[in-house]
Amino acid sequence: MNKIAFFFISFILFSFSSLAQKKDNLQQRKLQLALYAIDNLYVDPTDQTKLVEEAIQGMISHLDPHSNYMDPEQTKALNEPLQGNFDGIGIQFNMLNDTLYVIQVVPGGPSEEVGVMAGDRIITVNDTIIAGVEAKNSLIMKKLRGKKGSIVHIGVKRGSSKQLIPFSITRGKIPVFSIDAAYMAAKHIGYIKLNRFAASSPREFREAVLKLKKKGMHKLILDLKGNGGGYLGSAIQLADEFLTDHKMIVYTENRDHHRERAQATARGNFEEGQVVVLVDETSASASEILSGALQDWDRAVIIGRRTFGKGLVQKPIPLPDHSMIRLTVARYHTPTGRCIQKEYTKGHKTSYDKDLINRYNNGELMNADSIHFPDSLRFKTLVNKRIVYGGGGIMPDFFIPIDTTHYSDLHRSLLATGLINRMTISWVDSHRLEMEKTYKKFKKFQKEFVVPESLMQQLISEAKENQIKFVAEQYNISKSIIKIQMKALIARDLYSVNEYFQIINEENQSLQKALEIITDDDLYTKTLGSTEQE
Repeated sequence: MNKIAFFFISFILFSFSSLAQKKDNLQQRKLQLALYAIDNLYVDPTDQTKLVEEAIQGMISHLDPHSNYMDPEQTKALNEPLQGNFDGIGIQFNMLNDTLYVIQVVPGGPSEEVGVMAGDRIITVNDTIIAGVEAKNSLIMKKLRGKKGSIVHIGVKRGSSKQLIPFSITRGKIPVFSIDAAYMAAKHIGYIKLNRFAASSPREFREAVLKLKKKGMHKLILDLKGNGGGYLGSAIQLADEFLTDHKMIVYTENRDHHRERAQATARGNFEEGQVVVLVDETSASASEILSGALQDWDRAVIIGRRTFGKGLVQKPIPLPDHSMIRLTVARYHTPTGRCIQKEYTKGHKTSYDKDLINRYNNGELMNADSIHFPDSLRFKTLVNKRIVYGGGGIMPDFFIPIDTTHYSDLHRSLLATGLINRMTISWVDSHRLEMEKTYKKFKKFQKEFVVPESLMQQLISEAKENQIKFVAEQYNISKSIIKIQMKALIARDLYSVNEYFQIINEENQSLQKALEIITDDDLYTKTLGSTEQE
């Protein structure tokens, strides 16, 4: 290429670049001028903050379904559970008949230190009566939470005492746990339930694994059902716990086709030992990164139903007023190259949100044969060369249909109105001393306690009083699941959420299938497959 041609091409490129920059500046000035004109010249006063927020929301509405804008309050609410802590007094509570009941006290937290107990009813906060006042949970939380080191005064009613017990609580950092339960599900088999991928999740997981190993665990069931995701980095760290050195976990690809790869290290605490992962249609994002990586490397058997299908990576972009844009900047791919993102049309979020409803209506949640993948989305796992599919979630190795045998319209109404929860809390409050004396150990409770028929009859009466249509046939269909749920709620109140899951999992079909597969070495190996499946 001669010098004249070189300078000519350089000039053209510079000109295009200048024109593009001028075009960008023009659009920016256009937006600024429109805002200035409306704010200063419109016939009526305007709210500039609202105008700006609606403009941002308008732009984002034309993008993908997962890019969004959040105001400062929404941003704070999103970040707290993912960051793993917040400032508060350290209780879990529930509202029953406009009264705040303490369900659990965080071990080592400010409330436990001063003597607040499960079953206490908080009547006043800083001399303001909150009992008997209709208030949203968010408003109650705002009164109890506050800056670390600040003091809140509460008045507590305990048992049948008519006198309020005063407590002065110095607020502190309260941990938010991402592991709901970790226990031995059978001999040598551990069970861990992870509810989100928070900053603390890798540390929590390692601690749980070490505790279970001391109890004899060398096989693991990891429950990701209902886990909507969280931090990408946490998903990578958890996958690293299972995969050996240098194995790819995930890669992201942006609009310039630039790839960023994440690989496993040699630091994993569970690189050997059989693994089963439980998923369902609400397992999303980071859950799909983890389950997809383990499936691609034939490291785990995946059980459940096709996952949500979120393969888009959002980057948080903080704004000056502490609001935030979560902007999609890349797509993630599993080690085999699968993109798990399901199809969407830009600017059509409503139809995208109906995907799970459509899956139910199409019969996919009942029957695996209702799911069809084109040949173009076929991939082969990296060790045993099994066929897996991309294009819309992780398809499990073993399908478990959604269980509808015990559910009815009556049961849904009892759950929707919170009546099962409220009745259980009230019953425990009346029988706490008796229950704590009789069932000092959870194993005794698990084996011997039966929800009394008197409580079931009281539930029926309360349902009728709350204008819930009672149908005897529906009650008989749902009675067994209602009793399991009540027993689990009682266990949570008397012990902890860990014991809640030990009870509720008695009806967990995915877990029962997992136990069947993981206790049979031949079946486990056969499910993973050592030859190609066509």
